[in-house]
Amino acid sequence: MLNRWRLKFLPSDFVEELDKCGNFADVFEIVKKSVEASLGIRRSGLMLYLANLPTQIGAMYQVGSNSIILNRVVLNAVKALAKSRRELNSFIYTILLHEYLHSLGCIDELETQQLSLKIAKETFGEFHPTVKMAKNPLAYYPEIQRIGENLAGEGELEIVKDFDRSSQRYFI
Repeated sequence: MLNRWRLKFLPSDFVEELDKCGNFADVFEIVKKSVEASLGIRRSGLMLYLANLPTQIGAMYQVGSNSIILNRVVLNAVKALAKSRRELNSFIYTILLHEYLHSLGCIDELETQQLSLKIAKETFGEFHPTVKMAKNPLAYYPEIQRIGENLAGEGELEIVKDFDRSSQRYFI
């Protein structure tokens, strides 16, 4: 079971698949596949929300919940700063990977960061942007820390519809 995805996908397949992603759900599917390939575990039923948080927080997961909250302020900054779709999707992958690992029970931040780095290397190869970002996604874009802290807390919590496709049971 641990190597099921490895038999199907090579790092180059994951790279190509990530490059084609056009939304959070597409990226999250790769997150789940890569975690299952590396660790042999998976969960479903997660929801994604966007909120304006302080810029030192990329995203967060509340232990015991089914919610990942992605920082809209940071996301918008990365959208403006990213040089390519690959770079933007790599950032989103890295942030979602980290929070997904928390949702699977990896609570310690250092352990989660090390696991994220391991999975990114296995999934995309050593020289992919996800590997650099897995070390510290926010440090990849130091400009983010200089943007307006005054945006934190403003605006509503926004749900991202159809985020976790594996939790959908009915087809229309």
